Amino acid sequence: MGQARPPRRGTSAYAARRTAWVLVALALVSINLRPAITTIAGTMGQLQAGFGLDPHLLPLLGALPVLAFGVSAPCGPWLARRLGTGRAVAAALLALAAALLVRVLVPGLLLPGTFLAGASIMTASVLVPQIVKANRGTGWWTGLCTMGFGLGAALGAGLVQPLQQAFGGSLAWALAVWAVPALIGAALIDRTGQTAGRPDGTDRTGGPASGAGLQETTTAGGAKGESGTIPLRKQRTAWAVTAFFGLQAMLYFAVTSWLAVFLVSKGQTAADAAGLLAWFSVAGLPASLLAPVLAGRRVVLKFMAPGLGLLVAAALIGVLTAPVAMQFVMVGLLGIVQSAGFGLGMALVVIRSAGPQSAGSLSAMSQGLGFALASLGPLGAGFLHEWSGGWDVPFWALAAEAVLLAVAGFLAVRGRAVSVESAEAEHLGEPAAVGC
Repeated sequence: MGQARPPRRGTSAYAARRTAWVLVALALVSINLRPAITTIAGTMGQLQAGFGLDPHLLPLLGALPVLAFGVSAPCGPWLARRLGTGRAVAAALLALAAALLVRVLVPGLLLPGTFLAGASIMTASVLVPQIVKANRGTGWWTGLCTMGFGLGAALGAGLVQPLQQAFGGSLAWALAVWAVPALIGAALIDRTGQTAGRPDGTDRTGGPASGAGLQETTTAGGAKGESGTIPLRKQRTAWAVTAFFGLQAMLYFAVTSWLAVFLVSKGQTAADAAGLLAWFSVAGLPASLLAPVLAGRRVVLKFMAPGLGLLVAAALIGVLTAPVAMQFVMVGLLGIVQSAGFGLGMALVVIRSAGPQSAGSLSAMSQGLGFALASLGPLGAGFLHEWSGGWDVPFWALAAEAVLLAVAGFLAVRGRAVSVESAEAEHLGEPAAVGC
């Protein structure tokens, strides 16, 4: 009995197998893009003893990844145009693995290593929508990736203490071990991700990259986005998508930074408050998967984009006013709508772009400027708390911001789709003027 032959290129079996591997690679890449942050956040109290870090530098350490996000976002498209998207993501994951090792194993490099980790994460993150667009991925693809972000964050926070015990109490190795999945993700995406855009716009077979030549995207309102040469900064849809992504990220970082402190002030124990913060992330995992799927339906998208902002506002007021006994329910609801907003923010990059190159540029703009805006969330909420002496003003301010999120969502799903290149360039994959 002869050995079964592997599927040949060009056959449906080969295409199905390759699609499955691309999805696995994207999922692993997404999971790798949060543990570098949440492992540090979960061990803040041990960093002074473990690494001799000045306690006054802890706020800076917490802000460094978000700062790196805003600075490094243009690097993804720039690198993709020189290496191809798959290899650019692989290079970013290799840099992430190196940063995870040196920041805890080389004395004095905790701060610069954390900044490098944040820059590597953003370089890879902005290219995920481009890979989805190039492979003509559905909403399930984007949902899988956004759920991977949340799962990675939960794994990083939840496993750091067990790993420390497994390594004989060594905090350094409990943090450094996360370089291993980053290396695995780099190897897998390098092997499977090349149709996401090589410098010449072809895949490994020499044919056009999957998804190339998508010159039109029908909007939720029925308008068509024609490819053109209008700079990204002059396209209203690009700014609306960026505003939506930035506002939802700003809300997320404000909530995750201060929710536990607020809950303690309401009478929760520190342990219960930490548990509710974890519940906030876990409750949102299904929503982060389903939101991009639902957004793929034009009729749903028209109402979903503005509606989520209003739901976030209502959930924030609910958490503020609910008694202690109801906080589990209200925090869970806030986690659901907040995670759905992140999933929709990622989906809008894919849905509202005309092709893979445009998706990469829009991703860099929305995530770069969006995370720069997001860094103001924890600072603003903390300032309002100190100024007012309570939590009413910060929560009402965040609710007002959520209303602005609804406005941004309304504008993001209308108008022309985003395109940064001419129809010919979008088809051929010619490089655009994006610098790092």
